[in-house]
Amino acid sequence: MKEIEDIQLREDMTVKELTKQMSDSGFQAQNLGIAIEIIQEMIKEDAAIFLSFTSNMAASGLRGIIISMIKSKKIAAIVTSSGSIDEDIIRAKMPYLQGSFDADDVKLGNEGINRMGNIFVPNDRYQYLEEFSSTVLEETYTQKKSLTPSELLSIVGKKIEGESFIKAAAENNVPVYCPGITDGAFGMQLSFFKKKHKDFEIDVLSDFNNVISHAMMYNKNGGIILGGGIAKHHTIISNLMNGGFDYAVYVHSSSPYRGSLSSATTQEAKSWGKVKESAKAVTIHGDAAIIFPLLVSSINEFCKANNQSKSKNLK
Repeated sequence: MKEIEDIQLREDMTVKELTKQMSDSGFQAQNLGIAIEIIQEMIKEDAAIFLSFTSNMAASGLRGIIISMIKSKKIAAIVTSSGSIDEDIIRAKMPYLQGSFDADDVKLGNEGINRMGNIFVPNDRYQYLEEFSSTVLEETYTQKKSLTPSELLSIVGKKIEGESFIKAAAENNVPVYCPGITDGAFGMQLSFFKKKHKDFEIDVLSDFNNVISHAMMYNKNGGIILGGGIAKHHTIISNLMNGGFDYAVYVHSSSPYRGSLSSATTQEAKSWGKVKESAKAVTIHGDAAIIFPLLVSSINEFCKANNQSKSKNLK
């Protein structure tokens, strides 16, 4: 067995060097190191990476990392929840605000401010979302009356101005699957639109077939799953028909001892065949807002070094 090493900090230390030392440490720092190695292998083996995240991730600063991953061609597909659509459309145009976990929520409500942890979202953000959604849906309806969620989000992405993961996905041909698309403010706009246009349809079942077919296109698949809920389950069950993930990294803060899907580990997923028995997989118990930037920064440094090495070999 390896010895536990003390972390030695230097002024000129890179993130990759720090996380390498963390991998020689203990507790979740060790799992972070394991996750970095797994994702590096996903990339080296050209595995198709399915990125799953819950809506609070898009409300936080992690949205910028997701956009950069899409643009760098590292992601094959995204699976997320409806709230992510709300947050992304709004934040492309208007900012969310830093607040406090200990705020007076009655006072906030009276002032027209919604609290998401320590993130504040004024009501006018949702007014903008309603206006944007109504315009896009009216324009789309004249062209097509029945769409899958991923088809609709590709159209929406091309209408968004500013930085957006939906926009980046549309521009890079990365499908965004949203199985619970009605469960959010954007979903409410879809419902209101259908009241006016009875022949308007969002075909969720066809998109389920699409994501399963998409997963079966590749020889090796990897999952990076932030949080739980419908986004997590849809991602892993979609890959079940392809024999389960070859690589999997989960990041969540829930206890696995309550039997919920959201808190389940990669090890538990092996009993269902959602992660292969032979898969390289790890669960990191921690806050994705902290863990994910460390993960991706280390991977980016690895990819940069790997590309430089390839260039030297070509010369």
